[in-house]
Amino acid sequence: MTISTHSLINTQVRKIDGLSIRYAESDARDVSAILLSPWPESLFTFEQMWSRLAEHAHLVAIDLPGFGHSERRNDLLTSSAMGEFVAHVVEEFGLRRPHAVGPDIGTSALLFTAAKHPGLLRSIVVGNGTAAVPIQIGSVLKDVVEAPSLEAFRNVDPRKGVESVLAFVERYKLPDHVREDFLSSYEGDRFVESLRFVRSYPAELPVLDKLLPAIETPVQIITGDHDPGVLPVNGEYLRKRLPHNKSDIIDAGHFAWADAADEYATLIIDWWNGGYERV
Repeated sequence: MTISTHSLINTQVRKIDGLSIRYAESDARDVSAILLSPWPESLFTFEQMWSRLAEHAHLVAIDLPGFGHSERRNDLLTSSAMGEFVAHVVEEFGLRRPHAVGPDIGTSALLFTAAKHPGLLRSIVVGNGTAAVPIQIGSVLKDVVEAPSLEAFRNVDPRKGVESVLAFVERYKLPDHVREDFLSSYEGDRFVESLRFVRSYPAELPVLDKLLPAIETPVQIITGDHDPGVLPVNGEYLRKRLPHNKSDIIDAGHFAWADAADEYATLIIDWWNGGYERV
């Protein structure tokens, strides 16, 4: 099934692990790259840089289960489980050692993939995602993570909830069709249930922390220097612990991939074009 949009990105749906997963592909290239959508967005977050990235790799952009317009299964809403799901995506699409890009929630997921499946991914690009132990996050996200349960959030209008997060996009004006895709992605109980992922951090991140020094996959870390939600110290934390990494700090808040899309894409392309082999 192909869903037409006012975009270069044409989405399709595919069954993976029994779930309906929305994805988009670019033309074939010698090298492939998986792109994981951040929260609370969708694969349309990559629209600004799609054409540039597609010149260098066969792109497979994925809405992870429970995010964007992909079907949810609650047992997948942890970093480690999502890391396993990424491995299944690689297998399902028949990709041979793809690169992977996962800002925000994709950071911890891809690090688990790299730790548990050495050699599966050619390299990963992460950033503006929670990784540090103890957890280093701003007060709003901290309230979500530390709340006794999800019940306090069930009365939140999901569209207003998404809008409250998107308010931290500083410079980029989201096109109407992209904003609507983000908003419609989390209707009903999808917004509140997606919070399960970040609420798993207290249990998941200490496990990941022990795995970081043994990750051999090259990692590009891109950090917005004034992220109020996922504090920039998370990028520095990874820089000090990952044996093969390159770290770049850019003038942006949390939504670095939106507000500094050209610089973000350039860093990814330079990394793909040999940077990952030099760390």
